[in-house]
Amino acid sequence: MARSDSMQVQTADSAFFRAAMQEPLLEREHELELATLWRRDGDQRALHELVRAYTRLAIGTARRYRNYGLPMGDLVQEGNVGLLQAAMRFEPERNLRFSTYASWWVRAAIQEYILRNWSIVRIGTTSSQKTLFFNLRRLRARLHGAEAGAMSGETRQTMATELGVSTNDVELMEMRMVAQDQSLNAPVAESGDGDWQGLLADERPSPEQVVTGMRDARTRSAWLAEALADLNPRERMIIERRRLHEQGATLEDLGRELGISKERVRQLEGRALLKLRETLTQRADVPSDLLVEA
Repeated sequence: MARSDSMQVQTADSAFFRAAMQEPLLEREHELELATLWRRDGDQRALHELVRAYTRLAIGTARRYRNYGLPMGDLVQEGNVGLLQAAMRFEPERNLRFSTYASWWVRAAIQEYILRNWSIVRIGTTSSQKTLFFNLRRLRARLHGAEAGAMSGETRQTMATELGVSTNDVELMEMRMVAQDQSLNAPVAESGDGDWQGLLADERPSPEQVVTGMRDARTRSAWLAEALADLNPRERMIIERRRLHEQGATLEDLGRELGISKERVRQLEGRALLKLRETLTQRADVPSDLLVEA
């Protein structure tokens, strides 16, 4: 964004903030009336007045999270989303002030927005991790002071005890907050020669390995077909049904089909496997799982 555009956005935000802070506070009775009109009748004007009056709540909450590197305007906008969510669920008959109820929704909406935009890696997926994320800086400042570097094991243990998480969770969250996301296209050195993406190893097989594997697979298939042709029809049928199908037939099923016992089927299968092994070992090694007797 150009500098002039950025200044225009900041000016617009400032004007919006000033206007929101000048909105009159609602009396309890009028607030209850607006909430009832919206919930009972779906009165859009009542909803807008209710939300507009408490936009100051979204602004005040957003200011508490302005040090997370996100634009203040975006935080306030998310806070307003929380206000709308609160208005949708507020129950006037419970005799609770809307501002008290809405404050929880506003804070939750802003925190969720910060977590979504902090890193492409999903963090804060549980309530304990969210608590850790938003309290780590405060506790670090109190327990670790302004000292640079990693925290000591004792400090991590104290933080873990206070927040009800493990020391490993504290260490992992500290690493995530210190190490921001970095583009794989970013240069490795200041000279601009090479990027991080160029250092990633490609674990896929090379074209030569792919071609060799395909050729070897065709060769082994041809050898296996020749070896199967040397078996008698019954042996070949048993091997194909037991070993060469995705869901092999059971000994009992084959015995019933051939009119013999399943133990006899096992004997015929073992004999056929020995014949295959003798034929194939004369040519080359084959996968052992094909030849090992079940």
